[in-house]
Amino acid sequence: MLKKTIRFFDKLEDKIRARLSRHPIVYSLIGGVAVVLFWRGVWMTADEFSFLTGPVSIIISVSVLLLIGLFASFFVGDQIVISGLRKEKKLIEKTEEEVRSELSELPGIKSDLERIEREVRHIEELSEEQSAGNEQS
Repeated sequence: MLKKTIRFFDKLEDKIRARLSRHPIVYSLIGGVAVVLFWRGVWMTADEFSFLTGPVSIIISVSVLLLIGLFASFFVGDQIVISGLRKEKKLIEKTEEEVRSELSELPGIKSDLERIEREVRHIEELSEEQSAGNEQS
């Protein structure tokens, strides 16, 4: 029952997202309103608890964000962290030629990845066959 309910809402979400993605401005407006209403609800709920003063709220939120690994990615962004680790330029600092060059490399990387996946599958099949042969002996 739970599995069917989850599957229903998953398919519904896919259909709605597919339809709204054709209308990005409407999609943005609906999403923006929903986000604001969500945070309004969180804010109003937090106001119901007298112990959730400003400093306590900050301590709790920073602790939770650090524990679940979202602190840096939320405030800085994954791409910025990754590009910093790779010592890459920010996207706005790159020339159009550099961006086009990186984009042109993506199909080659994709084909390499697909080839590697095929090889791994082949190795797994050989390993399974070998395991089955050893069990029969």
